Amino acid sequence: MTNYRRIYNPNSAYFLTVNLANRKSKLLTENIDLLREAFYKVKAQYPFNIDAITVLPEHFHCLLTFSDINQNYSTIIRLIKSYFSRGISSNEIITPSRANKKERGIWQRRFWAHLIAHEKDYRKHIDYCYFNPVKHGHVKRVIDWPYSSFHRDVRKGLFPADWGGAVAHEFGCDKNYGEG
Repeated sequence: MTNYRRIYNPNSAYFLTVNLANRKSKLLTENIDLLREAFYKVKAQYPFNIDAITVLPEHFHCLLTFSDINQNYSTIIRLIKSYFSRGISSNEIITPSRANKKERGIWQRRFWAHLIAHEKDYRKHIDYCYFNPVKHGHVKRVIDWPYSSFHRDVRKGLFPADWGGAVAHEFGCDKNYGEG
């Protein structure tokens, strides 16, 4: 069995990407209230700050900050996935490998984590998080995607409502924001 090494630092921010097993699914946006509830339930048990989050139909990106050295983001993600999965009916395809381990087939087994190194890295990952729905062609403007903390940050005055056009090239999109 592979031994994954994770870095856990107190007072640190992490950029996390979590994917569904079926990358063509719309399960997350179709069940957004359940996913929100999963985050709230886990956050009540293991406090963390959601600096940024964007939920797409089949994956989500989030930038979380932990102040406690005992905060283990692997446990937090596992609990969020578990809480969400318990609220979804069992009709997904389950591989023999997952069946042997008594796993459901909703989520990819692992997730991607990046320890934020400095302020520029922090900003770059928030930008990536918020621009992702445009990059994937779900909307033409960041403000049009409803499943994002971008709206909260606009209300706080951290971003202008029309933010996003200037970063299109940086994320590999053409001037038409990923179309074509």
